[in-house]
Amino acid sequence: MSTSHRFDWTAGYPSRRSPLFARNIVSTSHPLAAQAGLQMLWQGGNAVDAAIAAAACMTLVEPCSNGLGSDAFCILWDGRQLHGLNASGPAPAAWTPGFFQGQVMPKRGWGSVTVPGAVGAWAALSQRFGKLPFADLLQPAIEIAERGYAVPPIVQGKWAMAAALSELTSQPGFAQAFLPKGRVPEVGELFRFEEAARSLKLIAASKGETFYRGEIAQALARFARETGGALTESDLAAYQPEWVTPLAKDFAGHTLHEIPPNGQGIAAQMALGLLEQCGVTAHAVDSPEAQHLMIEAMKLAFADVYRYVAEPGAMTVSAAQLLASSYLAERAQLIDPARAQVFGAGNPAKGGTIYLTAADESGMMVSFIQSNYMGFGSGLVLPGYGISLQNRGHCFTLEPGHPNQVAPAKRPFHTIIPAFLTKDGAPVMSFGVMGGNMQPQGHMQTLVRMLCYGQNPQAACDAPRWRFNEGLSINVEPHMPTATIEALRARGHEIGDIHDSYQDFGAGQFIWRLGDPGVEGYVAASDPRRDGAAVGR
Repeated sequence: MSTSHRFDWTAGYPSRRSPLFARNIVSTSHPLAAQAGLQMLWQGGNAVDAAIAAAACMTLVEPCSNGLGSDAFCILWDGRQLHGLNASGPAPAAWTPGFFQGQVMPKRGWGSVTVPGAVGAWAALSQRFGKLPFADLLQPAIEIAERGYAVPPIVQGKWAMAAALSELTSQPGFAQAFLPKGRVPEVGELFRFEEAARSLKLIAASKGETFYRGEIAQALARFARETGGALTESDLAAYQPEWVTPLAKDFAGHTLHEIPPNGQGIAAQMALGLLEQCGVTAHAVDSPEAQHLMIEAMKLAFADVYRYVAEPGAMTVSAAQLLASSYLAERAQLIDPARAQVFGAGNPAKGGTIYLTAADESGMMVSFIQSNYMGFGSGLVLPGYGISLQNRGHCFTLEPGHPNQVAPAKRPFHTIIPAFLTKDGAPVMSFGVMGGNMQPQGHMQTLVRMLCYGQNPQAACDAPRWRFNEGLSINVEPHMPTATIEALRARGHEIGDIHDSYQDFGAGQFIWRLGDPGVEGYVAASDPRRDGAAVGR
């Protein structure tokens, strides 16, 4: 391979999936979305066209994770260089700290809704890098919305658990959209979303303009006025996604790229920088020693991220300070190989989401993520248009002076993070792992398995994961070796069960570029924790 990296293709874990090898690939958490992306490639489109088509379909086939009112981020390799897109939306102009006086930041409803960015992301990506007409990209999604699709098991299970929450079902528009026949659709039952088809057609015809400065924007603002929201036409009209330079951090002979703050991708880079100081490869991959070191490195990273990361202009320390090797080496000394700890933030200033990826034979690779957050997001759904709105505003804090304190037109701390791997300036892998704060944890765990232990992408995807919550609390997947689980518990880790449709062990998609002489194309992995697939030609 062009990266001089060798995988073990014979070893792995029990799985329903096998690696997919092809010259053009789309990998998503739902097969219909993957096929929509592949259809664009067959029509002469590129990886960006495929990603947009897949993303539009995902708003329909996995509504418990995302919708037309989602936010989004993207990192892409255009054949020559990396580009980053931050399509998270800002707070409404009315959201001063005083607006929420006497409250905590709302989890659902209008008090949690910032300007949705996903449609803006689709339009920006298509305009700058797409080949096919924008309207063509949304046709598969329109067809699915109108004719319906059979609900698959994992989506149905998450849908059912979320619909048991009155905080969701009581929100305007939710039951009408997501409880047809007065209940959650059953596995295999047809679900149509004709109101979403209406919006998709308007978005297709206007290249997304109507969502921010047209009929849909007017309808969203009217819905907010009528049901107690602060979102206005002016808030929507002012929105534009931001092109950014991804952050870079070297690890194991490669470079991990993440979207810079206001996102949490820097947590994965910090954790890997900490881990590189700890000699993790002296231990077997699934051993308690290796897993303990990874958990502690992740906890240290989160301690700083939750204290310092916010909209860049509000941060009191820079991303460069957080990623400085000298600072991470100092912090790594706090890790005790024999004992779990609760870490506070250091002082670096001293010195419910869907993820998809696509790649084509021209060399373009796209890492894309969009999300409503916490499952169905705010619970609000615009009647007549099928637009379910995210609840990213819940990620703000009301703590005075905190970098992430809510303010007008400010973007909140964000959990969704696409990732990209390079080596010596050449593209290696587009990848991501969805699922709240599981995302940087998933990035770190899968990269360590691939880069340090030679596990192939599907094996690294299938492998058992742990999830850090807070304090000493972690969750561990049951197929982690029993001896490792017990040894982690003996080190002081408090291992509990997960009973939440949104909080799980994430789901990843991975496309690794092949480049040896005589070899061309990619190998893809798709996570068995979802209903999805990697497809190619």
